[in-house]
Amino acid sequence: MDIVVKGRKTEVPERFRKHVGEKLEHIQKLDGKVISLDVELSKERNPRQAERCERVEITLHSRGPVIRAEASAPDPYAALDLATAKLDAQLRKVADRRRVHKGPRSPMSVAEATARLSAPDVADAEELAEPVQRTKIGSLEIEGDGPLIVREKTHAAVPMALDQAFYEMELVGHDFYLFMDTDTGQPSVVYRRHGYDYGVIHLKLEGQS
Repeated sequence: MDIVVKGRKTEVPERFRKHVGEKLEHIQKLDGKVISLDVELSKERNPRQAERCERVEITLHSRGPVIRAEASAPDPYAALDLATAKLDAQLRKVADRRRVHKGPRSPMSVAEATARLSAPDVADAEELAEPVQRTKIGSLEIEGDGPLIVREKTHAAVPMALDQAFYEMELVGHDFYLFMDTDTGQPSVVYRRHGYDYGVIHLKLEGQS
């Protein structure tokens, strides 16, 4: 198992690199298919964010789905502890799901559980449609007065069904997940609303039937 530690706009101390290796060596016992772990350390320079100025993001690559966990804390070691605990929980969830599916009865899929899921209500739609003041600076567009936070990522899109999208969202630990829907062929987003409620947004070009 390869462990790659890198810093984003910050230096990574050798002591921290060694600690990461010791902290994550147990991961292979939780997931025998793991190929590599990418650990990214970044620092928030805003003094008002001192309580979560150190951020650690762990991305696990394996022969299965990519699993990601991230956390922030006052120091990098505490952030690593929190992110590792989240990653452990995600891996145990995957292992439990595999054990259930190998049993005599398969559990109800997320698609079945959310079959009666209503579309985002009118209040949500109005909130999304509310005009926001935008300012152009070069090729960047800033909403309102900022703050300006720029982070761009490009991911390969693999078409998937709705229940798989919910599963992937839970694995990365986010409140939303962007995917290509195999049923509609449209870019879509699943997201967590209140409690255990979920929502789905499908995008289509204006004029499409």
